[in-house]
Amino acid sequence: MYSKNLQCIIFLLTLFLFSCAGKTENAHDHPHGEAGESVWKEMDDFHMIMAETYHPYKDSLNLEPAKTRAAELMTAAEQWAAAPLPHKVDNEEVKSKLENLKSEAATLAENVKSADDNVIGDQLTKLHDTFHQLEDAWYGGH
Repeated sequence: MYSKNLQCIIFLLTLFLFSCAGKTENAHDHPHGEAGESVWKEMDDFHMIMAETYHPYKDSLNLEPAKTRAAELMTAAEQWAAAPLPHKVDNEEVKSKLENLKSEAATLAENVKSADDNVIGDQLTKLHDTFHQLEDAWYGGH
């Protein structure tokens, strides 16, 4: 009897929890931040490549990831600059920074073909700094 009552209570609690749990908005349902502007997909896409190329250089002066993925960085920067801007960063300053990012990524992609490692490292750092300016604009400097 006790077991049957416990099963009934568990069933009712489960039913209650499911009935109260409304649909939560998934960030992927609003790729450009319309749902509270919590996601900027193109920034996240660029960030993944930037992290995998910049941190090996910063941590151990390893430029191989930057050299092999410079074209990907350039493509991601081009896609980011071409995408519609979320409302909270839809301004001339951010548009200008995105154009700078795109230009710097193209310069890096060209430099990895023949430039000295110091030039490549400097260009990668410059690109990283520009990325952080955009990230700060998105997160409000936090």
